[in-house]
Amino acid sequence: MPLRSRLPRRLPEPALGLLLFVAVLAAYAPALAGGLLWDDDAHITRGVLQGWDGLRRIWFELGATQQYYPVLHSAFWLEHQLWGESVVGYHLVNVALHALAACLVVLICQRLAIKGAWIAGFLVALHPVNVESVAWISEQKNTLSLVFYLLAALAWLRFDERRAPRDYAVALALFAAALATKTVTATLPCVLLVLVWWRHGAVSWRRDVIPLLPWFALAFAAGITTAWVERHLIGAAGAEFELGALQRLLVAGRVVWHYLVTFVWPARLVFTYPLWVIDAHAPSAYAYPLAILALTAGLWRLRHRSRGPLAAFLIFVGSLVPVMGFLNVYPFRYSFVADHFQYHASVALSVLVAAGIAALAERTTSETARRGVTLATATLLLALGTLTWRQAANYRDAETLYRATIAGNPEGWMAHHNLGRLLSRKPGGLNDAIAQYETVLRLKPDHARAHYSLGVALQRVGRAAEAVAHFEAAIRLEPANFLLVSNAHYLLGDILIQAPGRLDEAIAHLEEVVRRRPLIAETHLRLGEALLAANRVPAALRELDEALRLQPDYAAARESLKRLPPGSSSSKNP
Repeated sequence: MPLRSRLPRRLPEPALGLLLFVAVLAAYAPALAGGLLWDDDAHITRGVLQGWDGLRRIWFELGATQQYYPVLHSAFWLEHQLWGESVVGYHLVNVALHALAACLVVLICQRLAIKGAWIAGFLVALHPVNVESVAWISEQKNTLSLVFYLLAALAWLRFDERRAPRDYAVALALFAAALATKTVTATLPCVLLVLVWWRHGAVSWRRDVIPLLPWFALAFAAGITTAWVERHLIGAAGAEFELGALQRLLVAGRVVWHYLVTFVWPARLVFTYPLWVIDAHAPSAYAYPLAILALTAGLWRLRHRSRGPLAAFLIFVGSLVPVMGFLNVYPFRYSFVADHFQYHASVALSVLVAAGIAALAERTTSETARRGVTLATATLLLALGTLTWRQAANYRDAETLYRATIAGNPEGWMAHHNLGRLLSRKPGGLNDAIAQYETVLRLKPDHARAHYSLGVALQRVGRAAEAVAHFEAAIRLEPANFLLVSNAHYLLGDILIQAPGRLDEAIAHLEEVVRRRPLIAETHLRLGEALLAANRVPAALRELDEALRLQPDYAAARESLKRLPPGSSSSKNP
């Protein structure tokens, strides 16, 4: 009897697809009921955007949403119409999109006659480096954009075979949708050219490059828009982003190796990795880019035997270009790397590994060895699924995530600060919050928000005198932050009113708040009370009157007016 006939028959494709969806659902089960994390509340549609006019603003108003990704935020808008604030719906959509993307990887591999298509699909579906993108609601931008990205690639491959204008139009529309979901998909035209080279050994200017020129134009426009939004609306600017060209090149080399290592050995994944210090004078800093060049050269020499490894590596590296450090993105304040940055790029490595496993199985001559390869592959997928399940558990809620991040990266000041804010809102959690803020300031003394948060916590536990220096530091370190500075001035005024000999300072701070936010009745009241304590009655009367003008039923302002000296008058206090 032939060897092949004695092997178990493969499951039908619909059954494999169903199994993949079930596997993804099981692996991500710990995160399905998870709460909002970090910036989720800035992505889920805000109240002012929940109506039809909000949908218009999502498309036509820069700054209406945190990032200008209109397809993404239209999806969030629609999801909010369906289930409102329930987070389970968002998590299920992310899981479904991720599973769909894995199935699309299978279809692309089959269309390109790449062996091990379903292995590639399961690797994409279950690899733990993808947890951050799937378990974090904000990163629906990753899962949804990858679906559009892969659909555009499939449509392009169909166009490449038939050269039908309709296929081209569909492919271009899908690519535009991908860009409008997340700009990292701008690398797709280059990926398609690499695939052409892999298939044919050469790239034709007329046949291959010219049809992609509109794609490159769209990608460039989307990239410029995103770069502007990152810098001017999100805040990816300042001293933390001032790297020279050589430093950025060194960052890029280390970024590639980081993602290669975490893909091969995904056992110590962290929400926020340590921020590297890039020293252009240290010889060790050049090891990473030089190693990349050596690896590329080695794969180039192997191209006559197989172009696949080089093609996969080029796609992997090329897909990382937007997040290599050449362009500023806001998360670089915390780290140059993040698992969600490699979501699209890691697909190429999954396909390469799967093709290698399939080739090994094909070359194996004995049934026992074939079964060994099958068992090893199943074990690998089970191990990856288990790691994904464990990693997904970190995304149950924000406190769990930040504690896991601190355990993996004790120097991660962002996690310490965010954990402190969570603890400060828990009954009896203020002292623990203070400890977290103090850790932040030990790690990053110029963190204005940590100074402010620590000042608030100290004031709330009765240590107002210690809070003063932190509020002053917050104002000094981040003078352009309108809300933070206004609140710090108000709290300083509130504290210094009670401090002996510092009443004039309190008045100066409160006057600054009134200048910045003249329509807040409470600030006029507090300033009026400070002026009254300084025996500046006419000025106090003006502020108290203004408080009542802004809020006619303001009982506290009326009570303060009753304390005016005899003979004072007020139109608001008949």
